[in-house]
Amino acid sequence: MKEKAYYENVNKRNELKLRKRLEKLPSFCRQFFIAIEPTTASRTRIAYAYDIGCFFDYLHEVNPACKKLEITDFPITILDQIKPMDIEEYLSYLKYYVKDGIEYTNDERGLKRKLASLRSFYRYFYKNELIQDDPAIKVDMPKIHEKNIVRLDVDEVAVLLDEVESGDSLSDRQKKYHNKTKTRDLALMTLLLGTGIRVSECVGLDLNDVDFKNNGIKIHRKGGAEVIVYFGDEVRSALMEYMIERQKITAEDGSINALFLSLQNKRLNVRSVENLVKKYSGFVTNLKHITPHKLRSTYGTSLYRETGDIYLVADVLGHKDVNTTRKHYAAIDEDRRRSAAKYVRLRED
Repeated sequence: MKEKAYYENVNKRNELKLRKRLEKLPSFCRQFFIAIEPTTASRTRIAYAYDIGCFFDYLHEVNPACKKLEITDFPITILDQIKPMDIEEYLSYLKYYVKDGIEYTNDERGLKRKLASLRSFYRYFYKNELIQDDPAIKVDMPKIHEKNIVRLDVDEVAVLLDEVESGDSLSDRQKKYHNKTKTRDLALMTLLLGTGIRVSECVGLDLNDVDFKNNGIKIHRKGGAEVIVYFGDEVRSALMEYMIERQKITAEDGSINALFLSLQNKRLNVRSVENLVKKYSGFVTNLKHITPHKLRSTYGTSLYRETGDIYLVADVLGHKDVNTTRKHYAAIDEDRRRSAAKYVRLRED
């Protein structure tokens, strides 16, 4: 029986998760999710369902009229009773609250996402004339204070890959596993650092997605688009060495085509890669919290410094809007502008 594609299974699982979330929402919400299905990824719809669920949980807790009803019984007319001030109070509540004995917090990015979800939700019903007003659009988006990009320096990248290859700093217990996984780990880390692909794109790679003739890998971007990302000789060498080892492994059903396998011979998942990066990077720097996304930032920084082409960086990283890329790498522009001062001399010494 032909193995189902990894992303087909991911979308299937996400669809089941979405249906479970929708069971806890008012019935009129289903029409919104049907409408956005053609233009959104399955993970995006789950995030929307979670965010909208938080909003209705809040109404059920603080609104006297809503307390009398089960959330699933809320009528669509509830939306017309909400004013901009109510949404502002909701955002303030989200900064810290307790539900079922668990504490929750949202920083400015979390608040922005919650409001963005609510805006999309309200916009759909208002556009289709199912409600009289759209209060969400009247609430200002939270101001985001940009953080410095955490990335590895050039020497830190070299130390990290040396550590992955040698395993010298690992504990005796870790070294036993390292002997079995070092070729895979080096290929995976080199690939992340040498292409800037997302960890979700990495774990989704199949054996036939690697093209050594053209030094490229076929990946699935967020939203479902397939693109080819090209790699250099260091990545090629690490991948080829791992491929020799991978060809000797009989994978478990459902993972036969997977490129990167766990010790259980199943496709590596995102959490496993996150743990792998955390394990090795801990020996490189104690001052930086390194995640797979930070490796992506490291690649983006290196590419921008070498080329100065923000459009190329945006394209390779898969940013739909170049302004997203420009915002992330503005600090490097500042470095480049600062360096201009040393090139122009007005008088000879």
